[in-house]
Amino acid sequence: MPAHDWTRVTAGTFQDFHLAWIAELRRALNGGLLPRDYYAQAEQRASEFESDLLALERHDEETDAVHEYTGSDGGGAAVATARPKAHLVGEVDEASLYALKRRTVTIRHATNDRIVALLEIASPGNKDRPQSVQRFVDKAVAALQSGYHLVVVDLFPPRDSDPAGLGSAVWEAIGGGRLTHPAAQRLSAAAFRVADRVSCYAEPFAPGEIVPELPLFYDPDWYVNLPLDATYAAAYAGVPRRWKRVIEETAAAEG
Repeated sequence: MPAHDWTRVTAGTFQDFHLAWIAELRRALNGGLLPRDYYAQAEQRASEFESDLLALERHDEETDAVHEYTGSDGGGAAVATARPKAHLVGEVDEASLYALKRRTVTIRHATNDRIVALLEIASPGNKDRPQSVQRFVDKAVAALQSGYHLVVVDLFPPRDSDPAGLGSAVWEAIGGGRLTHPAAQRLSAAAFRVADRVSCYAEPFAPGEIVPELPLFYDPDWYVNLPLDATYAAAYAGVPRRWKRVIEETAAAEG
């Protein structure tokens, strides 16, 4: 399903869709996409970073052992044998990330189950003013510093405080430089992989184009492809007809 221009509706309408999309992503990830020792939960709190979706690794309290995925049970792809389809923007070394530690929040685990990845679908409130963008970026950088892999999906066009989108703002903050996109592709999605260095896989898109597929890393060497398009379509099916008319009729008139 083509992505829509969510600037045409109220913030509450987008928030309703946002919650539905998170639920669909959670359903897909826990329905067999993630390996058996990993699971996703919505709207949990990772210390100061409140993400939309967390990918968590199962912790065995009886043996105090963390189950590491070796690829034996399916559900994921290895970076070494199947490169992610998204465009690899580049890498920054550990020193660039470490240089920012003084001005960011350190994330500590809140439960015995180890957090391995975060997914954030940006809302209007994340970029309504420069301070909001800075808060989002600081917390995203802190998550990367803590070793969490990260996905940022930004369905809203850039503003002065995030001229290339929120994913680019995060990438710039860790020394990766600005992500350049075609002018018509105002929306963006970015996946960050944390290993001995941070890699960024980014894809631009526009209203009317399919939400691109992105890798969700749950281990430096393993990932699953996030079904962003299919889950977006499933969530959009539940948008009230009143707001679908606003979105679709306006798009048709402009097209």
